[in-house]
Formats: sequence, C-alpha cells, structure tokens
Amino acid sequence: MPARPKLHLDKFVPYRLSVLSNTVSSAIAAAYFLHFGLSIPEWRVMAVLAANPGLSAAEVTARTAMDKVAVSRAVATLLAAGRLRRTTAISDRRRTHLELTAAGGRVYARVVPLALEYEHALMTPLSKRDRATLDRLLRILLGRAVELGPAHAE
Repeated sequence: MPARPKLHLDKFVPYRLSVLSNTVSSAIAAAYFLHFGLSIPEWRVMAVLAANPGLSAAEVTARTAMDKVAVSRAVATLLAAGRLRRTTAISDRRRTHLELTAAGGRVYARVVPLALEYEHALMTPLSKRDRATLDRLLRILLGRAVELGPAHAE
C-alpha cells in the first residue's frame, strides 16, 4: 500500500492565507464593532457599496466572495439600522439596488481612516518593492483560484 501524502499546514498556502485573513479580520473587527457596531460582513458590504453604489445583493456577494447568507444578514442589519437603502429597478421590478444612506456614508467616512491606519501598520515591515510584489502575487493567486473553481473530491 503506497504511503499517503502528508499535509504540512505550516507550508500549505490555502491554510496560511486563511489564518492570515482570520487574524487580520479578528483584529480589526473588534475596532469596527466597538466604535461603529459593525460586523466584518457589514463593513465589507458598506465598503463595496461605497465604491459601487447600486449593486444588487447578489453582485455584492460576487464581489466580496462572501457567503450569500452572510451578505443577506449584513444587508438586513444595515437596512434596519438606516445605513443602507434598497430600491427597485424600474426596468426589472424583480431586481433591487443597494446604496449607502447619508447615515451609512457618514459611518463609512469614519471607518475608512481606521481601516487605512490598520493596513498601514500591517504593511510597515514590507518595503515598497515587497508591497508591489505582494499585490501582484495576490492578483495572480485570486485569478488562478477563480479559474480553478471549487476543489472536488475524486
């Protein structure tokens, strides 16, 4: 019987990326919640809609790669808090558009400096060249992950 391959998590890139993402999200989530009452999914929805007003919830889901249920809950919470507005498309009554309200825009404007400050602190150990390389590698890996699609057991 052939030896089974071993998975070394400390070298397994998907695991390492997940740990990094979870660590960063957890660290910043505390500040978002403490200061603004926002969960990470709520913040991500707000950030995407600030940059792309008028998207549907499905489009937000696609852009964030978040679970559809997480986006739906975040949208519902933001609507209830008056931070989002949902309108029905005139051309297709089944389609809705989401956008930040004035109150949502004010919260967004207050969160952005905090987010940028955290990013700056996180990236401080990297040189300008390292940052450019990281950006390039992340784009390549994301493109490849999309191209590969979900992993399937054989």
